[in-house]
Amino acid sequence: MVDIKNIVVIGDKVLIKPEETINKTTSGLYLPPGVTEKERVRGGYVIKVGPGYPVASQIDENESWKDVGPVKYIPLQVEEGDFALFTRNSGIEIEIKDEKYIIVSQSAILMVFRDEELFNF
Repeated sequence: MVDIKNIVVIGDKVLIKPEETINKTTSGLYLPPGVTEKERVRGGYVIKVGPGYPVASQIDENESWKDVGPVKYIPLQVEEGDFALFTRNSGIEIEIKDEKYIIVSQSAILMVFRDEELFNF
């Protein structure tokens, strides 16, 4: 069985635990599933973040025998624990231990809400 701790997110991808859709209005009316599916934006908590965008290393053509060294990355702006808003159709939905998660690229994330005191994991 796959454990969330053993998952490695690649590149600019982000693993998000989607917020459960609200199917009830503040006045107490229940909404049909089609209403929430028409929304263009979705939200959820960032669980795991990839290393970022890989940066090409500088190799001198005369010294191609040299070891390039470890790959360097430009880190992502998103951090674990952020609440992210992203476009609805931009992600791939997966299921791990009967829990739904979504994998999205950082470019699909519209904004994040970060509150260090609120999201202590």
